[in-house]
Amino acid sequence: MTLGKPGHLAGKSLCLATAVPCLLDYMFTEEKFGQAEKTELDAHFENLLARADSTKNWTERILRQTEVLLQPNPSARVEEFLYEKLDRKVPSRVTNGELLAQYMAEAASELGPSTPYGKTLMKVSEAEKRLGAAERDFIHTASLSFLTPLRNFLEGDWKTISKERRLLQNRRLDLDACKARLKKAKAAEAKATCEGDLWNDEVDKAEQELRVAQTEFDRQAEVTRLLLEGISSTHVNHLRCLHEFVKSQTTYYAQCYRHMLDLQKQLGSSQGTIFPGTFVGTTEPASPPLSSTSPTTTAATMPVVPTGAGLIPPEEAALCLEEVAPPASGTRKARVLYDYEAADSSELALLADELITVYSLPGMDPDWLIGERGNKKGKVPVTYLELLS
Repeated sequence: MTLGKPGHLAGKSLCLATAVPCLLDYMFTEEKFGQAEKTELDAHFENLLARADSTKNWTERILRQTEVLLQPNPSARVEEFLYEKLDRKVPSRVTNGELLAQYMAEAASELGPSTPYGKTLMKVSEAEKRLGAAERDFIHTASLSFLTPLRNFLEGDWKTISKERRLLQNRRLDLDACKARLKKAKAAEAKATCEGDLWNDEVDKAEQELRVAQTEFDRQAEVTRLLLEGISSTHVNHLRCLHEFVKSQTTYYAQCYRHMLDLQKQLGSSQGTIFPGTFVGTTEPASPPLSSTSPTTTAATMPVVPTGAGLIPPEEAALCLEEVAPPASGTRKARVLYDYEAADSSELALLADELITVYSLPGMDPDWLIGERGNKKGKVPVTYLELLS
């Protein structure tokens, strides 16, 4: 009987050892149904996991939508994606503005470049060509400064984090399996009192395996924790890239504005009616936006030259201007934000950063003020000024 007992116990040990790999297969399922013990992570670790998942999800969404913004054509996006995966240079593609410029130039050539319509087509074509070039520069800059860092995070850092998280999950399942094995060994020891010494060896072995599994789990948890805490550095990097994206977008829209303003002046000068305007309106500009530099300063962030619909001709305005006198009170100092070229003799040309005196007159257009610099006087657009208190 004594000789048979070790073999009998060895058979039990063999069955128990064989069951350990099987535990890993269904441990996760049993934990899900609450039928097995699960090692819980601390609250801080869970918060790090949630923040990492949120960062990954929102980065993907922002990346996809930015790609749509820069390239609305889905076929072109797929083509660019394939070129990138093949590590080949993406071929240069004509922008919509450049294609429109080409069509207008061809139309002007065929319809008669010396006709008014043909001349205008050529002017608009040149402006659209410059807009297309500005768009190309913006797409290139935004891709390098914004899209590339987002892709690098998803394809580099995030893959590393995901790999370590999977390893941590396996270590946790190993740990839970060792806990389950130890629990079963102790239960078997309690039942088999006559074989207590031999089951004590099994309990000791299970405890040793549990200590090893706990050490490996703790080590992997620390590695994963360090990677998850690195998400803060990722946010800092993405913040810097976001500033670069805004800067490139601001430059792009500023270029577009300048090109269209120049075009508008060219088209207006060809008709002799470039932004005519008179002094009609209220004494204060309509809802000027607050400046970001001082609560006592008002500034226009996007200069828009007011149109002259329904205003008197500039010749009459010039005559009226000679009789304009500043009011006894109500004059203010203003800093010029942008260079402005006078459209006619009734307006005052401006240089960026110079200080002028401005005031309004009864019945004056709210988009304009009277500006004085030395002995020169003329209308100035409010959106080109930063009104000082």
